[in-house]
Amino acid sequence: MVNYPVIAYIIYLWVGIALTLWVAHILFKNARVFFTDIFGHNEELADSVNHLLKAGFYLVNIGLVMYLLEHSTTINNYKTLLEVLSVKVGGVILLLGAMHFLNVYILFKLRRKAVTPARPAIANGEHPHFGEMLKELDEIEIEKA
Repeated sequence: MVNYPVIAYIIYLWVGIALTLWVAHILFKNARVFFTDIFGHNEELADSVNHLLKAGFYLVNIGLVMYLLEHSTTINNYKTLLEVLSVKVGGVILLLGAMHFLNVYILFKLRRKAVTPARPAIANGEHPHFGEMLKELDEIEIEKA
């Protein structure tokens, strides 16, 4: 007698974890360039942050793959086995895709912040672009009082 649920669990875990490792490898390899740029070409810091994010990616995704292992469908033939696996693996792929886009979005936001020049601070109550206008407004309010 074939134990279909056990076969489903083994295939699902193997595919889910393998996909997670593959996507993490791609993200890790390609994110280094962004982190090096973001952290002012400090390669040691870029590599350190990249390794930490890779570990977090593993924990979140493999943890979710294992959490979603259980299913309520009774598997008693190969047709049902493939249907359950397609739903499960499809969910893992959607999760990995969402995590990938979230990582890319965060990288671009960090990079934009790193390459955008900082706005000059207001010093002594003078704004660099509106300093004279602000002084005039203060004088008008003083005259009214």
